Amino acid sequence: MLDKVEAIVIRTVDYGETNKIITLLTKERGKVGVMARGAKKPRSQLTAVSQPFIYGSFVIYKGSGLGTLNQGDPIKSFRKIREDLTLASYAMYMAELVDKLTEENQRYLFLFDWLYLSLLKMEEGADPEVLTRIFEMKMMDVAGISPNLNQCVSCGSTETPAAFSIRYGGFLCRSCLHKDEHAFPCSTQTSRLLRLFYEMDLYRLGEISLKKETKQQLKDIIRAYYDEYSGVTLKSRRFLDQLERMNLGTNIDT
Repeated sequence: MLDKVEAIVIRTVDYGETNKIITLLTKERGKVGVMARGAKKPRSQLTAVSQPFIYGSFVIYKGSGLGTLNQGDPIKSFRKIREDLTLASYAMYMAELVDKLTEENQRYLFLFDWLYLSLLKMEEGADPEVLTRIFEMKMMDVAGISPNLNQCVSCGSTETPAAFSIRYGGFLCRSCLHKDEHAFPCSTQTSRLLRLFYEMDLYRLGEISLKKETKQQLKDIIRAYYDEYSGVTLKSRRFLDQLERMNLGTNIDT
């Protein structure tokens, strides 16, 4: 059966001397793996559409096993991202997060739009680190590990949070700080941004410039939360962390 879908390439794996297995995040069917036969040949019509982050229209043949890519037409290549090591590293982390936290042939509401808009904003010059934190927060819902961001997880108070507890999965107010001595202290801005990033409509995303300290608080909390609850290990995260330690990451702190 032939099926035409719009999709973003989120993973590629060489298969044999001339083929690739590519993983697509489709609008219509969620994540789909397909064989791109001959895609490693320089003159193959599939070469151009079998690259990471390509957004295109794909015709696939779906049988009982792995599908086959019959045709592909690129709509947007995100060339700037693919040619920049730092941008490509952040984009690969997002793509791997999608790959590891989703099931094949299951459509997740808004996920395709989130990834496409994140790549688009990144290519247009938005801070890739901030985009990544937003994407991580939104992927928590996909993974089924959403934290409690509306009130103190201990007493239910809606006063300004003083810390984020990985153990209890949400904010603690100042009166409940003693409940978790390992909770991450967080500023008013950090607690506000965690809520904002989780709920944000990426279509309405404007320019966001954050101080170094705020970025670090967000990263520490979100990473620790994923480590505790997601159950996934990402190769791209290790590489991205190495880049950031070498101060190669994009920095627009004010």
